[in-house]
Amino acid sequence: MPDFNDMFELTIADVDLIEAALQRTRDSLADANQQAQGIAGHSREDSLRQIHDLLGRLHNQKIFYKPKDGVYVSG
Repeated sequence: MPDFNDMFELTIADVDLIEAALQRTRDSLADANQQAQGIAGHSREDSLRQIHDLLGRLHNQKIFYKPKDGVYVSG
Protein backbone atom coordinates (compact mmCIF):
# COMPACT_ATOMS: atom_id res chain seq x y z
CA MET A 1 0.00 0.00 0.00
CA PRO A 2 1.47 3.40 -0.94
CA ASP A 3 2.34 5.96 1.70
CA PHE A 4 0.98 9.46 1.74
CA ASN A 5 3.20 12.30 0.59
CA ASP A 6 3.92 14.39 3.68
CA MET A 7 6.25 16.85 1.94
CA PHE A 8 4.28 19.59 0.23
CA GLU A 9 5.84 22.30 -1.88
CA LEU A 10 3.26 25.04 -1.62
CA THR A 11 4.10 28.71 -1.84
CA ILE A 12 2.51 31.37 0.31
CA ALA A 13 0.47 32.38 -2.74
CA ASP A 14 -0.77 28.78 -3.10
CA VAL A 15 -1.92 28.67 0.51
CA ASP A 16 -3.55 32.09 0.14
CA LEU A 17 -5.44 30.87 -2.94
CA ILE A 18 -6.58 27.71 -1.11
CA GLU A 19 -7.73 29.79 1.85
CA ALA A 20 -9.68 32.22 -0.39
CA ALA A 21 -11.33 29.34 -2.26
CA LEU A 22 -12.33 27.67 1.01
CA GLN A 23 -13.78 30.93 2.30
CA ARG A 24 -15.86 31.38 -0.88
CA THR A 25 -17.07 27.77 -0.68
CA ARG A 26 -17.92 28.19 3.00
CA ASP A 27 -19.88 31.36 2.25
CA SER A 28 -21.83 29.77 -0.58
CA LEU A 29 -22.66 26.69 1.53
CA ALA A 30 -23.73 28.89 4.42
CA ASP A 31 -26.21 30.70 2.20
CA ALA A 32 -29.69 29.82 3.43
CA ASN A 33 -31.01 29.54 -0.14
CA GLN A 34 -28.43 26.91 -1.13
CA GLN A 35 -30.09 23.50 -1.37
CA ALA A 36 -27.28 21.50 -3.02
CA GLN A 37 -25.18 18.88 -1.32
CA GLY A 38 -21.87 19.93 0.11
CA ILE A 39 -18.43 18.71 -0.86
CA ALA A 40 -17.94 15.05 -1.87
CA GLY A 41 -21.53 14.10 -1.03
CA HIS A 42 -21.38 15.29 2.58
CA SER A 43 -24.26 17.24 4.03
CA ARG A 44 -23.94 21.01 4.01
CA GLU A 45 -23.38 21.07 7.75
CA ASP A 46 -20.61 18.47 7.57
CA SER A 47 -18.94 20.33 4.70
CA LEU A 48 -19.15 23.63 6.56
CA ARG A 49 -17.64 22.04 9.65
CA GLN A 50 -14.78 20.51 7.65
CA ILE A 51 -14.05 23.80 5.86
CA HIS A 52 -14.19 25.76 9.11
CA ASP A 53 -11.79 23.31 10.77
CA LEU A 54 -9.36 23.43 7.83
CA LEU A 55 -9.45 27.24 7.74
CA GLY A 56 -8.69 27.23 11.46
CA ARG A 57 -5.70 24.91 10.99
CA LEU A 58 -4.39 27.07 8.12
CA HIS A 59 -4.76 30.19 10.27
CA ASN A 60 -2.99 28.60 13.23
CA GLN A 61 0.03 27.75 11.07
CA LYS A 62 0.60 31.36 10.07
CA ILE A 63 3.39 33.29 11.71
CA PHE A 64 2.50 36.88 12.45
CA TYR A 65 5.40 39.27 12.76
CA LYS A 66 5.62 42.43 14.79
CA PRO A 67 8.55 44.72 15.32
CA LYS A 68 10.81 43.92 18.26
CA ASP A 69 11.36 47.59 18.99
CA GLY A 70 8.72 50.24 19.30
CA VAL A 71 4.97 50.14 19.42
CA TYR A 72 3.08 47.81 17.07
CA VAL A 73 0.38 49.54 15.01
CA SER A 74 -1.72 47.22 12.87
CA GLY A 75 -3.62 48.11 9.78
